[in-house]
Amino acid sequence: MLNIVSILIGLVTLAFGLVAFTPFLGALNWIVIPIGIVGAAIGALSSRNGGRNLNLVLIAIFALRLSIGGGLL
Repeated sequence: MLNIVSILIGLVTLAFGLVAFTPFLGALNWIVIPIGIVGAAIGALSSRNGGRNLNLVLIAIFALRLSIGGGLL
């Protein structure tokens, strides 16, 4: 059950993250990354790894995007 919740949080993170990929909305990654961290924590409590891995990949992608934009863009 926790894996499903983690995957749903990952999908919400992905939806907000896709919006954050547009120019001048990169600061939204400051909100997206903590949501992904919560999803990864919930996924770590699960017996399966799918939700946790999804959130970890999303955190890495959006952190890279944030660093490329200098933390603002």
